[in-house]
Amino acid sequence: MPSDSRAPLLDVAIVGAGLSGIGTAYWLQRKLPGKTYTILESRDDLGGTWDLFRYPGIRSDSDMFTFGYRFKPWADPQPLSSGQRIMDYLRETATENGILEQIRFGHRVEHMAWTSGNTTVEGHWTLTVRRRRASDAQAESTTVRCRFLYLCTGYYSYSEAHRPDFEGASSFKGRIIHPQFWPQDYDYTGQRIVVVGSGATAVTLVPAMAERAAHVTMLQRSPTYIMNLPNRSGLFKTAQRLLPKAWAYRLARWQNLLVKLLFYWIARTFPGRVREWLITEAAKQLPEGYPVDTHFRPRYNPWDQRLCVVPDGDLFRVIREGQASVITDAIERFTPEGIRTASGETIPADTIVLATGLKVRILGGASVSIDGKPFDPSGAMLYKGMLISGVPNAAIAFGYINASWTLKTDLTANFAIRLMRYMERKGYRSVVPRREKGVDERPFMDCSAGYIQRALPRLPKQGDRQPWRVYQNYLKDMISTRFGRINDGILEFE
Repeated sequence: MPSDSRAPLLDVAIVGAGLSGIGTAYWLQRKLPGKTYTILESRDDLGGTWDLFRYPGIRSDSDMFTFGYRFKPWADPQPLSSGQRIMDYLRETATENGILEQIRFGHRVEHMAWTSGNTTVEGHWTLTVRRRRASDAQAESTTVRCRFLYLCTGYYSYSEAHRPDFEGASSFKGRIIHPQFWPQDYDYTGQRIVVVGSGATAVTLVPAMAERAAHVTMLQRSPTYIMNLPNRSGLFKTAQRLLPKAWAYRLARWQNLLVKLLFYWIARTFPGRVREWLITEAAKQLPEGYPVDTHFRPRYNPWDQRLCVVPDGDLFRVIREGQASVITDAIERFTPEGIRTASGETIPADTIVLATGLKVRILGGASVSIDGKPFDPSGAMLYKGMLISGVPNAAIAFGYINASWTLKTDLTANFAIRLMRYMERKGYRSVVPRREKGVDERPFMDCSAGYIQRALPRLPKQGDRQPWRVYQNYLKDMISTRFGRINDGILEFE
């Protein structure tokens, strides 16, 4: 294990080789050429979420014209794409831009320590990394040093999922699977499947498994807003015939971006009307007399939680055709033959899929220290949703909950690079956001989803005004990150 002083001092270390990490590396190479950097990835392949999740039907729930990179046109007219197609897109982006060779696979960051500079030592991060040797799958410890740390680790644990304790689960004679850890050799042909959950994973799994299963039941404790989205962009197809590919992509990207912003604003301004419209649209795609209010009328307003989209109405189609059904009830217990609900109904099952959500974990689970003192991110506030108060030379990529994740992480990367360029011009070695007095704390994410609410005590906070407020609005963030002053009196430079 090399000592801290012997490890090369890189300009930037990017942690995570998913969508955010690959995008950040691209902008770093383009706007700060010559900077030394590496990408530390704990897994054996790039892709993050898209490498981890392998369950049937895995796809994006955001359109690829906004979920994809603005510098890399998405060529498929289908906006809701498969996980494999997204992996191909990521690998192509990393390969053609020389990013792939900068990734250190099998490198899991365990601790991140900042040491402030003095007259003889430059302030820097020292990362304690657990490196897995491909030859024998053993691990050894090493260190990586860098001037600036960029965290693209996402927001959930790859090793754990949220799995509630259900009474009688050990008595169930069939198989219990969590989608995050899908067995690749599993054949469910002709089986009776119960999918527990009603979020994005559940509404993806149900129609995908219904093609081969005997029957699929989606068992939900409460309904979710589900909207049909035609999985083909007519504007993009037409524009491809008339314009260069890059311009056709930009046109479709801006159309989808503005439509989403408008729909979100309307939903938050007129929640009652949007609620009734969504439920009416769902009813049109279901059999006559179907109990829509029971299974598709949520108790919350639109966008209090993330809205689910189904491409070409595939979930509604398998319900119409009798391949799948929805039951809205609480679980009393698992039985040897299936699940008994609180109302006394028994749902027979050969396999139970627990689409019960994620376990939120930030910073990839690594611990942090500042000049030898442990740092707790839950007591910090995020500047512009990306810089952690009290933490020098570090940024975190965190996307939108009401739009495509990559829209925000693209802005974050470009702001961080603007910041580094500014520091280089002025001769600054470190920057840290300092919390202002009188800024009231607010939860980092304004979302009532269970996995978010469970994690709020462990997450950093946002403030009640700029630049500590997280607006979930691309246009506001674009103006703030691209044109706002760098030296605004809150960032402290040395």
